Amino acid sequence: MPHYFSEEQTSPFKINKIAARLRGELFEFYTSSGVFSPNNIDRGTEILINYLIIKEKWDILDLGCGYGAVGIVIAKHFPKNRVIMADINKRAVKLSKMNLRLNNLINAEVRQGNLFETVKENEKFDSILVNPPQTAGKKVCFEIIEKSKNYIKEKGLLQLVARHNIGGKELSKKMKEVFGNVKDIAKKSGYRVYISEN
Repeated sequence: MPHYFSEEQTSPFKINKIAARLRGELFEFYTSSGVFSPNNIDRGTEILINYLIIKEKWDILDLGCGYGAVGIVIAKHFPKNRVIMADINKRAVKLSKMNLRLNNLINAEVRQGNLFETVKENEKFDSILVNPPQTAGKKVCFEIIEKSKNYIKEKGLLQLVARHNIGGKELSKKMKEVFGNVKDIAKKSGYRVYISEN
């Protein structure tokens, strides 16, 4: 049975539309089975979107973008930013592209591939945003943290959301080990947004 972090999905591609208020604005998204949290924006993603740190003209990577909520909200609120959205799941990528059109955005692009294989040579980001696929296991989540260091500009940020008592504590320790620093910028509903500076 494929997971939302599998490349191919076998369930029927039946499109649904959801709405959510994020960073004070109402957004609509197309979703379907075979992607993460198809019926509503999950709490972790919502908290990440509402509390993350972004500045004008930053290059952003939304890693494991799903149907694109994080990248789309950032692209809409920061039109001068360049937003790259990436996911291994081909269905998620298709939905993200549909959602860019639905929200009339041209400052974002979607790429399909596993973790950082979508990133071009010498391409670096001011921030990488991730709601890690904890159901995929600790090894994958640790790999995301370790490899992200190579793709973040100097003084750039890794911003990651997780349930603190369900794996998040270990992920924050890993961030401290890799980057030499970590802090919480939000605590809500058991989730925390952890941030490390490169």
